[in-house]
Amino acid sequence: MTKILTKQNTNIPLAEEENLINWNEVLEKFKQTYGNDIYESWIKNINLKKEYNHYVVLSAPTRFVRDWIVSRYADKMLDIIKTIKKSIERIEFSIEEIQDKSTKLDFTNKQQVTSIQNSFSNYNRFSSNSRFDNFIVGESNELAYTAARKICIQTAHYNPLFIYSPVGMGKTHLLNAIGLEVGNTKKVMFISAERFMYHFIKSIRGNEMVKFKDLFRMANIFIIDDIQFVSGKEAIQEEFFHTFNALIERGSQIVISSSKPPADLDKIQERIKSRMSGGLVIDIQPPDFELKVKILKNKFKEIKLNFKEECDLSDEVFEFLASEITSSIRELVGALNRVLAFSKINTKPPTIHECKKILKDFINYNSKSINVESIQNIVALHFNLNIQEMLSARRSRSLARPRQIAMYLSKQYTTNSLPDIGRKFSNRDHTTVIHAVKKIDELIKKDNEIRQSIIEIKKKFL
Repeated sequence: MTKILTKQNTNIPLAEEENLINWNEVLEKFKQTYGNDIYESWIKNINLKKEYNHYVVLSAPTRFVRDWIVSRYADKMLDIIKTIKKSIERIEFSIEEIQDKSTKLDFTNKQQVTSIQNSFSNYNRFSSNSRFDNFIVGESNELAYTAARKICIQTAHYNPLFIYSPVGMGKTHLLNAIGLEVGNTKKVMFISAERFMYHFIKSIRGNEMVKFKDLFRMANIFIIDDIQFVSGKEAIQEEFFHTFNALIERGSQIVISSSKPPADLDKIQERIKSRMSGGLVIDIQPPDFELKVKILKNKFKEIKLNFKEECDLSDEVFEFLASEITSSIRELVGALNRVLAFSKINTKPPTIHECKKILKDFINYNSKSINVESIQNIVALHFNLNIQEMLSARRSRSLARPRQIAMYLSKQYTTNSLPDIGRKFSNRDHTTVIHAVKKIDELIKKDNEIRQSIIEIKKKFL
């Protein structure tokens, strides 16, 4: 176990100067081992203070950093040091605060986006993949999109702008797009509520609350994601309240996202709810069928462009995914990625039957009340038919086509075998069902009216 001391034993002889460890070499090995994120956040500011014959004393900038490193990284750090100098048997730590100007807001880079370093890890980076121009707009999210674009032109027009929705509906995409849009001209702070809490606690432990307040109150645009995570945390809510007021007073724009509207947030101070409700509160609804198809096709286009993929998918597959994945846009894109992985491995686009197998854990058929009878009723209702008429032996096109559509959908969306489906259509043979499926497959490709009817029917029973 790594020993921790705040004082070193000066009776132990120092190592000979010519054999001292090259600390820059050690730091480079730490960076290779832990990766750039951990290195920049925690290890970069650990320095070699003294070296003795059998151990080294390292300095940490704060007690909190020291404790964090000792609990997670110190054993491995000792192993790395021993690869450079075998005689080292242990490491000890002393606390030595460093004065570092880089903990101030840094707006000198070309994007002028807040960069918090050292005691505040560098997390404030926007994803170039989440822009306004690749946010697919539909009826369910149009108002949120329009408001987000508006504050990029005229800040403090709606203050705060509060966007809420269930997870995976595009809130963070919009917040990120705001940062990208104005990052070249304004000082932007973009942080999740979870990271806000983390830095708050860290600043208390490091006795750096003045620095914390300065960091979070200097932005022209302050964007905070998933505010629901401060629920029940009184001290953090208190600080957020004062940060909110300070930003409003200096005319800064505040953008907040949440899983619920302000009034429905549990264990949040009423005065904070009141402040968050004082601007524009907008929700993003789950996307409808058409919007999901548009999102899928746009994402597919991006993937093909960025990864030079040669695969192709039929409209039927896009519509199947849009019909079946109802939880969130994030899961919708996840399902698309899985289908594309299948396509790449097998060097062919999947059929609907194969999609069902690929996505069996996405799609819980047993939880749905979709059966042949419900499909028959919805199809008959759509075409203004009596169910008995549709199932009758009559072969006029006005009856045969709806009947074939009902068979086609029964094959796609139920687990019934072909003979079972035939029996539920007035004891027709399974070859009739096969013919119906093939016929509708052909018509979907060339008959827009049939295609639109099937889309409308799917919406009703899905």
